[in-house]
Amino acid sequence: MTTPSPPAESVVATKYWHALEDGRVQCDLCPRYCKLREGQRGLCFVRARHDDAIVLTTYGRSSGFCVDPIEKKPLHHFLPGTPVLSFGTAGCNLACRFCQNWDISKAREYDRLADAASPEAIAAAALDLDGCSVAFTYNDAVVFHEYAIDVAAACHDAGVRTVAVTAGYVTAEPRAEFYAYMDAVNVDLKAFSEEFYKRRCAGHLRPVLETLEYIRQETHTWLEITTLLIPDLNDSDAEIGELTAWVADRLGPDVPVHFTAFHPDFKMMDRPPTPPATLTRAREIGLGNGLRYVYTGNVHDRSGQTTTCHGCGAVLVERDWYRLGRWGLDGDGCCASCGAQCAGVFDPAGPGSWGARRLPVRLGA
Repeated sequence: MTTPSPPAESVVATKYWHALEDGRVQCDLCPRYCKLREGQRGLCFVRARHDDAIVLTTYGRSSGFCVDPIEKKPLHHFLPGTPVLSFGTAGCNLACRFCQNWDISKAREYDRLADAASPEAIAAAALDLDGCSVAFTYNDAVVFHEYAIDVAAACHDAGVRTVAVTAGYVTAEPRAEFYAYMDAVNVDLKAFSEEFYKRRCAGHLRPVLETLEYIRQETHTWLEITTLLIPDLNDSDAEIGELTAWVADRLGPDVPVHFTAFHPDFKMMDRPPTPPATLTRAREIGLGNGLRYVYTGNVHDRSGQTTTCHGCGAVLVERDWYRLGRWGLDGDGCCASCGAQCAGVFDPAGPGSWGARRLPVRLGA
């Protein structure tokens, strides 16, 4: 497929590729390993072959900026109650039939990228907006690797933290470079079966598990996991049990897991929404397998979204959707009742007060 012409200022060189003997050029950023002839683009749409090299075609371009509550990413153990300046570009390197952000991640037109901002402008905007963090979200930051890293570097220079929301579908070398710049990440673990990844996402499970283990064992990036439960596809007790047992064994009991509700969308309109009871059951299975922090999402469930102490059961962070209530942590992130440490990144001064607000922001022309 021939790539439409992007704005010249949005095209930048990349380094994760190599030439093949048959004349094609292989992109090595993700396990898809797209092999391209001149003028072709990868499945992600935003990485293309140009002048015998792989280029990124959306540098500095965004589908829009918005300040969200950090809990919406979802991140429950990273600076609760604080705002996060969120943005994405276009494209994705998976092909999930149930994508909930398909209008962005599957965008095939550059004119959807209506906003533009340099890395320095994004960092400056975050400082102006209550000193919030910056999140790469809506589509997967893996596909705009170079732009995300430059933004993260500018943010860190300004004292701003960075967050990624990703499917974790990336190869080893770019993965190491990327997570050197991320303060927190939520990885979307689509399911715990290779068949699901192949049939529903056009991908593979193993690279995602390798990313999860790398983040947990080799970086200082705060990690949380989300799995969207789809009725009769990835919501069986057996699969949820295998997933949560693997997390507990390979990543440890302190990694928060979010089970969220599916709603019919994109190319999967034939499935019903996930019943709240399914999420509650998944949470119970995860807790039973030794995980300390298991949450429900996309439904109104105060108990399923509230953080409690693994030592004494006291409420540590009460949540009602994206609004915080009772706060039971001391300045060291420990339970104020029994002193047990709560895993996460917490401000010694206490929670933020951003609440459930959603604030669209325009940074460019």
